[in-house]
Amino acid sequence: MRKLQNIGFQKAGRWLYKSGTVDFVLEESLAGCSNVLYAFIVNDSIKYVGKSTNTLKQRMQQYKTPGPSQSTNIENNANIKKELETGKSVEIYAFVDSALLSYGAFRINLAEGLETSIIEDLKPEWNKK
Repeated sequence: MRKLQNIGFQKAGRWLYKSGTVDFVLEESLAGCSNVLYAFIVNDSIKYVGKSTNTLKQRMQQYKTPGPSQSTNIENNANIKKELETGKSVEIYAFVDSALLSYGAFRINLAEGLETSIIEDLKPEWNKK
């Protein structure tokens, strides 16, 4: 967890369990950010790392109400629900790409570039092998 915080991940919100379904709350300052790398944390353990070019709120909404063909969203919805049902906390952390990096005239999406390396190094349980 400290590795993520050291590179700029910050607490963005948490998952909630209401009437048999999952819901989430996000910090207003981060909910509308796009080009985000995010992580689901359970009891200080990194369970999942992903990226989104959509806003963080839009991406979390996809986990909350996954479509029938969205296997990753369906799996993580079930994972989140299972943890919440046992009374554990599922927190959402986020790294927002500040768009400061470029190579010549081309912008580098730092969030996208970091995802693979973080997953390979930390091996979150919910990320596919």
